[in-house]
Order: sequence, then structure tokens, then C-alpha cells
Amino acid sequence: MKLKDYIEEIAMREVLERPETYVNNEKSDIAIRRVIEFLTEEEGRTRLVPPDRIDARRLLRALLNVRPPGRLPADILRELDRLLWTERVEAGIVLSNDIAPISESFVYPGRHGDVLCLWQGDITRLEADAIVNAANKALLGCFSPLHACIDNCIHSAAGPQLREDCATIMAIQKQPEPAGRAKITRGYNLPAHFVLHTVGPIVQSDLTDQHREALAACYVACLDLAAEAGGVNTIAFCSISTGVYGFPADEASPIAVNTVSRWLDKNRDVFGKIIFDVYSQDDHEHYRRLFTR
Repeated sequence: MKLKDYIEEIAMREVLERPETYVNNEKSDIAIRRVIEFLTEEEGRTRLVPPDRIDARRLLRALLNVRPPGRLPADILRELDRLLWTERVEAGIVLSNDIAPISESFVYPGRHGDVLCLWQGDITRLEADAIVNAANKALLGCFSPLHACIDNCIHSAAGPQLREDCATIMAIQKQPEPAGRAKITRGYNLPAHFVLHTVGPIVQSDLTDQHREALAACYVACLDLAAEAGGVNTIAFCSISTGVYGFPADEASPIAVNTVSRWLDKNRDVFGKIIFDVYSQDDHEHYRRLFTR
């Protein structure tokens, strides 16, 4: 399925206005309680809101994780958007323009050192034009409450509109998302304007050439789609398939760098920055070795 088949249905070209942030915890606590009460009532259940703020916030995330796609009332969504955007601001937004290219950070003998970047941190804090989400074949986000996978983290930070857009896309497609493809949505309460969703290969035993080809296809599909969509100058890639999908990180990182470099060989000046975002120190080390050969 092509971008043209769903771009209007998810209103991807509509510009989102950032909500006002909450100025104190008391007001955000009220928002947390109100949204929890609505979601509990929506489920037809009775649930006490935990008095502790951290526990209440974890409950809210869990409820949103398991909630199926569907529109929220405008007033509830407005409070939730304010809460999520306040949390992004408080976490500290990282500007992609402040991330140095590897030509400045490393003695890099390879190609495109002025475009490629390496950054270690939470991808939901990055103000890039697009970030990449390692999705599952249903493309609806992770339904496991409080799961630590990047799919869950991105959907939790963006808000339920992300799942709703993905559901719209999948309803049009009428089949699971194959590995090595990509779809694009707006980022909603993420600092990033867009999210590129791609399904990486699952490695359950020995790594095969088919796994490697499927992983490379994910990077190509994301780059092709971002270029087609327009308005994307900076992209941040997560480490696709290296988490619960079992792709060895030391094998995935050279595939990522080599695939992106080959794409740039044929498509110069399309993107200003392509960021490899890693979370763990081990993953950072895999990329550092590639950039200091």
C-alpha cells in the first residue's frame, strides 16, 4: 500500500498545535485522575485511583496501553494532550540540530560523515522531523501494559491518536504489515513531527541472510517513504529488531550504517541529518566501533 492510499484518511498534512503545558503538579494530577476515571467508566468497571502520583500515572499508561483504537471525547483528549506534552517538555526536548555529525564526533573514514549522527538517549525526547518506530505486524502499538519495548514507549508518549491513525491505515490495507515495509503518521505529542513505523525481522534461532535482507529493507523503506512524504530533513532511527525481536545488535549496526550509506550514495542532499539513536551503552559501543575504524 502506498502513501497516497491513506494520507488523506489520517489527515497527515494537518499541522498540530502544541497544547499549553500544566504549570504545576496539582493541575496535572487532576488531569491524570480525570482521564483514569473516564477510561475506567469506559471499561464498565470500578477502580480506585491510587493516591500516589507515580502509581496513578503508571495506571493511566497501562489503561491506554490496553485500550483499543477509538476516539476519545474532545475534553478528555485535550487534558491528555496537555499532560503528555507537559511530560515531554519536563523530560527535556533534544534538538536534532544540536547533535553533531560523526565527522565532528569521530575520526570517521567512511562516507556521509556530515549527515550521519550517533546519539544515545530516549528517542521520544528528540525533536526531529521523523523518528522510526520498531512496530509489530499489527502496527497498532504494544498492548502489554507498561512494557518497555520502544513500540510501547513511542505510543505512550505520542498518545492514543497514534494508535487510531495506525488502525485507519491497517483497515485500508486489510492485512498485517509485512517485514521490511514502512508507514508514516503524525507524531502527535512527541517532539518529532512524524513517526515512521516499520516491522523488522524476528530472529528466533540462527541469523540468516533472509533476516539481514529484511532488516536492510526496513531502513530503505523508511528512507524512501520519508523522502516521498516531503517535509522531512532529519530522521532518527531506533535499533530496529534488536530488542525483543532478537536480532544481534553487533550484526544489526553495520547493516544499518551500510544500508543508509548506500541509500545516500544514490540520493544525495535529500536529508540533512540521519541519526542512529541508541539507548544502551552496549549499542552505543557497536556504532562507535563502526565510526572509528
